[in-house]
Amino acid sequence: MPDEDRLLVIVEDDDRFAATLTRSFERRGYTVVSLAGLAPLEALLAERTPTYAVVDLKLNGESGLACVKALHDHDPGILTVVLTGYASIATAVEAIKLGACHYLAKPANTDDIEAAFSKAEGDVDVTLDGRPTSIKTLEWERIHQTLVETDFNISETARRLGMHRRTLARKLDKQQVK
Repeated sequence: MPDEDRLLVIVEDDDRFAATLTRSFERRGYTVVSLAGLAPLEALLAERTPTYAVVDLKLNGESGLACVKALHDHDPGILTVVLTGYASIATAVEAIKLGACHYLAKPANTDDIEAAFSKAEGDVDVTLDGRPTSIKTLEWERIHQTLVETDFNISETARRLGMHRRTLARKLDKQQVK
C-alpha cells in the first residue's frame, strides 16, 4: 500500500521511462507523481511536499536544474536525485549546489536511484582516482559547462565555443549516454 510519507515526484519528459520508474517505485510502496517540467512541478509544490524527487537534467527545452532549485527552495529536506544522459562534472556540481543529494548518469534503475537517496550524506571513504584528466575529458566538461550556461541551447553553445553547430551536435551524439 502506498505511503504518503514516501511521496516521490518524477520530473521526466520521456513518458515511457517515467512510466517504468513510476510502476517500479509504486511496487516498492512509494506514492508517485510523474510530471514533465517545471510548471507542473511548481503547481504540485503549491499543494504537496514530496519526500523524494527524481529529476531529468534535460527536459523538453528547459533545464532540470530549475526543477532542482524549485524543490530545494520549497523544502531543503527533499532528497533529490538528478538523472542525465549528458553527465559532466560541471552539471553535477551545479546540481549539487542547487540542492540535489545525488547525480546519476543514465542508464540508472530503481535500485540505483533508491541507493542514491540513502547516500545523501556523502562518503568520505570513496576511492580517489589519481589519474590525470585527459584532453577529451576536459573538452567534454567544457562543452557541458557551456551547455549549462546557455540552458542547453546548442547554437549558442557552439558560438561560445567557437565551433560549428553541426560539429557540436556530432560530439554530443557520440558522447550521449543512453
